[in-house]
Amino acid sequence: MSQNHSPDVVIIGAGVVGAACAYYASRSGLSVAVVDRGPVAGGTTGAGEGNLLVSDKEAGPELDLALLSARLWRDLAAVLPRETEYEAKGGLVVAPDETTLKALRTFADGQRAAGVTSTEVGPDALRDLEPHLAPGQAGAFHYPQDAQVHPAQAAARLLAASGAERYLGEEVTGVLLRGGRAVGVRTPRRTILAPAVLNAAGTWGGHIASLAGTTLPVMPRRGFVLVTEPLPRVVRHKVYAADYIADVASDSAALQSSAVVEGTPSGPVLIGATRERVGFDRTLSTEALRRLAGQAAALFPVLADTRVLRTYHGFRPYLPDHLPAIGPDPRVPGLFHACGHEGAGIGLAPATGALIAAALTGTAPAVDPTPFNPARFEGPDEDPDPESEGGGREGRGRGGVPSGT
Repeated sequence: MSQNHSPDVVIIGAGVVGAACAYYASRSGLSVAVVDRGPVAGGTTGAGEGNLLVSDKEAGPELDLALLSARLWRDLAAVLPRETEYEAKGGLVVAPDETTLKALRTFADGQRAAGVTSTEVGPDALRDLEPHLAPGQAGAFHYPQDAQVHPAQAAARLLAASGAERYLGEEVTGVLLRGGRAVGVRTPRRTILAPAVLNAAGTWGGHIASLAGTTLPVMPRRGFVLVTEPLPRVVRHKVYAADYIADVASDSAALQSSAVVEGTPSGPVLIGATRERVGFDRTLSTEALRRLAGQAAALFPVLADTRVLRTYHGFRPYLPDHLPAIGPDPRVPGLFHACGHEGAGIGLAPATGALIAAALTGTAPAVDPTPFNPARFEGPDEDPDPESEGGGREGRGRGGVPSGT
């Protein structure tokens, strides 16, 4: 086993959150190493749609984070390669009836006070925005700040731009503790010493926390996405029915499905999203796929006879209060967390990276980090790695840690 020279921070997880943290940490003058059991974006990030949404978040801490991220993504789009496929396409939240439309008005009023731009669209004007949308809708709200990226490309390009050392295909089997302080990580190939260790392992963030002798109740929440054959641009915006907002905020473990439909620059239409807590069960759910296809066709009848070429699924890192854990863990000095973003990790990644960089360098954060304090959860947490024997207080364990968010 080799020992590498000591960076300022070692990041566990090469998903988009880990990559964004590496990018902003390096921009702050820190040297960075990133370690992941798999490839870049090999976990939740690679199974995402690339949503950059403010439209689905009510006024509060997550919306503040999303608004900061929206600004940072626009800045990043100007410097990252075109392969990231950043599109400021805007979102359209559709209400099928007057009751739902009234609720959307109240929701949008609260968002506007926090800095969100939205415009109500009457039923007659909907066809101008989305010519193929099903008729009979009561109205909608247009959100120009919603955008899209190619998630795997965004993670890869952010990580490349960070200049971080990369150790891919290496499982973290231990978080090194010295005097109760995190001082590095161990893989089967090497020991990496660093004065700061960042847990950006996504759905496996609870396992990494346990290796460091602390707890974080991250749980996996499975979701499916359908990918159609290439089409002309029949869907111009990111379009979803209003019940998607309620699904995002739900605590239910049961299958929930509300279609989010969008075109892509390469032609296929992406159709998400389902949510269910079934552990790390990778079984294909025909019921989930059936619901998605039916809901998408109800929004866009033109899709009813379109071929679905493939489907994929991943696991969102879910925390009980629907807010990510971002910042230092006061229970283990030297340990930081950036995980638990659920389905919003791609959208929230730049703001998360900026908060982590501020915490690492002791500079003023752009938004209040208090609501994201990792220590807000108390009590024991089960190790979510089914192959692991845990790490205990010694900070060691067995089993793999898949890619982060």
